[in-house]
Amino acid sequence: MADRAEFTEASTRATLESAAATVGIDANGAELLRLGSHAVYRLRDAIVARVARTAADVASYRREIGVADWLESVSYPAARAVHVDQPVVVDNRVVVFWQSISDRQDYGTPADVAHLVKQLHALDAPASLDLPQLEPFTRVMPRLDAAIGLDEADRAYLVERLPELQKAYAGLDFVLPAGVIHGDASVGNVILDQSRQPILLDLDGFAIGPREWDLVVTAMYYDSFGWHTKAEYDEFTKIYGFDIMAWPGYETLRSIREYLMVSWLSQKLARARNSPMRSG
Repeated sequence: MADRAEFTEASTRATLESAAATVGIDANGAELLRLGSHAVYRLRDAIVARVARTAADVASYRREIGVADWLESVSYPAARAVHVDQPVVVDNRVVVFWQSISDRQDYGTPADVAHLVKQLHALDAPASLDLPQLEPFTRVMPRLDAAIGLDEADRAYLVERLPELQKAYAGLDFVLPAGVIHGDASVGNVILDQSRQPILLDLDGFAIGPREWDLVVTAMYYDSFGWHTKAEYDEFTKIYGFDIMAWPGYETLRSIREYLMVSWLSQKLARARNSPMRSG
């Protein structure tokens, strides 16, 4: 029998099989796709299962399922949860079952992101979802504490920079109305389904907050990293109807998002060095 204390293929497969049996899903022959922050498996009947490392944050998974069910009820093109009683807690881990979107992993374009975000920002989330207010910095220190491979000088800089950015964020004068946001709206979270229609993924970051938060990532990918062309960014702003780079708070918000990206990446140093499989 697998040692379920270790987050390995053998242990997560055992957890998955127990969880699947609980809700009447066939997990025989499940194919491991990724083993990182989650173990991700492809099952029969076009189902994808995600096994979390712990059950410490089960409430967030429950809210994610609630978001998926709400978006399905309004015919919004997002990831669909399988209609079973979930999330399932087994072996002190959370298991969630999703409908597979496509056999291929073809990502959307900045234009697709703009259409999806504009449509999302026109929605009002039901009060029953109890979406949290956006709190950008809550995970920073836990991530830095987990970054055992991070150079101490770099860690000290990131820790010292945190209160400066918190103060800068508190002083921003947002011009778009606050409301429901995705939290990480980018081409990496948009995938094309079998009919080549863009579908929004990763619903765990939904919150109530400034709409600029969902726009700055695409701007940053263009402006800071050159991952999008000017033509792609211009089309993004034309579709959405607002150019965040013309907003006075853009550079501050961009700096905050870049900082959060670094803190997220820092926690993966040790895991990437010690694991033969890349996380996802």
